[in-house]
Amino acid sequence: QVQLLESGGGLVQPGGSLRLSCVASGRIFSIDAMGWHRQAPGKQRELVALMPTGGSTHYADSVKGRFAISRDANTNTTYLEMNSLKPEDTADYYCRADIRPRANNVLITYWGEGTQVTVSS
Repeated sequence: QVQLLESGGGLVQPGGSLRLSCVASGRIFSIDAMGWHRQAPGKQRELVALMPTGGSTHYADSVKGRFAISRDANTNTTYLEMNSLKPEDTADYYCRADIRPRANNVLITYWGEGTQVTVSS
């Protein structure tokens, strides 16, 4: 089994910053990509940032220049540094990892349980 554990959400004022963390643990042979999605109340879940292993990082247009994703391959951890936060960034943020649990195994997408980010004065 694979688990993703997120941390770092909370309440922040507009213009402020937060850093989210996500650690993947369990049976992991390799990780093809790690990233973050978010879901605001009444809206569909959307991709925020995705960092493939050895590939180009992708950001949603709405967060380009404000958010930065990074990964630590040694600890299977991904971070999302969020700056210049806006009220419209308020959402539940979900970590995502595309993992092969075993060699020559199929690629499986795992999700964390989510961490809430609220941007409000």
